[in-house]
This record gives sequence, structure tokens and C-alpha cells, in this order.
Amino acid sequence: MPTPQLTTCQGAEIVPYLEALADLRIRVFRDYPYLYDGDPAYEADYLKRYADNPRSLFVLALDGERLIGAATAQPLADELEEFRGPFEKAGYRVEDVFYYGESVLLPGYRGAGLGHAFMDARERHAAEAGFAWVAFCAVERPDDHPRRPADYRPLHDFWQGRGYRRIPELATSFSWKDLDDTEETAKPMVFWLRETPA
Repeated sequence: MPTPQLTTCQGAEIVPYLEALADLRIRVFRDYPYLYDGDPAYEADYLKRYADNPRSLFVLALDGERLIGAATAQPLADELEEFRGPFEKAGYRVEDVFYYGESVLLPGYRGAGLGHAFMDARERHAAEAGFAWVAFCAVERPDDHPRRPADYRPLHDFWQGRGYRRIPELATSFSWKDLDDTEETAKPMVFWLRETPA
């Protein structure tokens, strides 16, 4: 298998890839723990916020012309209240935080270092832009969730190995429709945080 190529873009430069990125998000987030019942209208609205923001960052992994992975980020100050609010309440300056929207990668390409490459690119961008902190949040499902696969391994070791810490007091909730559900429900999300690497 050829090694995927990484490229970065900002703001409206993502437009040629928007449809492929929406499809990729829907496909990857169907899996546990997100169990997202994909909604193209929601995807269009979500990605438009990033595409309209010249300060956003997209890290794209391409196998030839095919988008097989992506990571997004933008200043926390430009994010929704659900993500800004916990930091404001905890006394952080949101202007100092670079926030990661997501990392999505097709299963066949995992385990080859692309997750680290996504982190490296976002951390490097945050450092060059002068942000003091980098952060993301992750959904937290109960251990006895009926859709939890027997071989499921959370990414906590990966994140901790890169210097991120789970901060329980930085928590929020976000709503989406799970697979097989008829309506959206709020999901608990907890933030992970580290100082921006030098």
C-alpha cells in the first residue's frame, strides 16, 4: 500500500474536499464510541464553520486523490459555546487555546503513524501561532454500554503518551442522534489538555 501523503490547508482552501470530508466523518463516527447516525445537513453546517474561518486548520491524508483521513482545528475563541464555556468557567483565556475538532482515519490506514502525524501538524501550527494550550474533547460512554465492542481500546494511552491530560472539571455535553435512536440525546464530553509543545 502506498504511503498516504499529508497536506494542510486553512479556511476556504478546504472547499474542494468538503464532500469527501463529510462522508469520511459520517463513516468513521458510526463506530463506537460515537455511534453517530450521520446527517449530511449537519455535516454541511458543521464543516461550513471551519471553512468560513481563515484561522481554521485542516490536516488531510490522501491516498492518491482519495481522502482517507483528516484532522481539524481552530482557535477555541472561534468555537461554539459548548466548547468555550467550560474553559471560561475554569478561568482559562480562550484566546490562548487551540482546539482540535476531530481526527478521523479509515480503519485500513490505522497503526501506521498517521495519528501522530495529525497531532504533530496541529501542535506545530499552534506553537507557530502563539497559542499556550492545545485541547480536544472526547465522548465518554459507560463501560457497560450495549454497543461497546469486546475488543474496544480507548485512545487514552495514545493521548497520555503525547502529554495530554484528562481534565474532569473541563466537561461539556453535545447532542447527536445515535444509531437506531429516533432523536438526538446529549452525550457527556471531557476535555484533554496540554501546554503547546515548544
